[in-house]
Amino acid sequence: MKTTEREPVTGLKRFLFRAPIFLYRIGLGGLLGKRFLLLNHIGRKSGKQRQTVLEVVNHDKETDTFYIASGFGKKSDWYLNILEHPKVNIQVGWRKMAVTAVPLTPEESGQAMVDYARRYPTAAKNLSKILGFEVSTEEEYRTVGREHIPFIALKPR
Repeated sequence: MKTTEREPVTGLKRFLFRAPIFLYRIGLGGLLGKRFLLLNHIGRKSGKQRQTVLEVVNHDKETDTFYIASGFGKKSDWYLNILEHPKVNIQVGWRKMAVTAVPLTPEESGQAMVDYARRYPTAAKNLSKILGFEVSTEEEYRTVGREHIPFIALKPR
């Protein structure tokens, strides 16, 4: 697995990453469907309400659990915030839910990354590239998930 230097998200890229939040704020978040969710969480330092739009990497319909990944790793603010304050609220489509964020183990995260790559091969390859990883095998995806991209289960409460 080849790694490259990852650039910080700034300027237009940052605006585009944050644009979906505005859709939710004006009541149109449901237009994003079930592939994305709005995570409402509390800042671990500020104690203020924060919002982040994230891709739903999987949804277990039987348990109604949604799975997300911290694509920018273990230092992402929203990820650190939900570790500190795991009781959060989400909106998926038009539906709002109270959930508890439960981090997956490194092994579970590795398998979740492999499963994601199987379901969405182009998206997984592009995400990995954006994050600085050039991967092509399932074992490389497993390593990226296990070591760099933690996954989180959002379980209804």
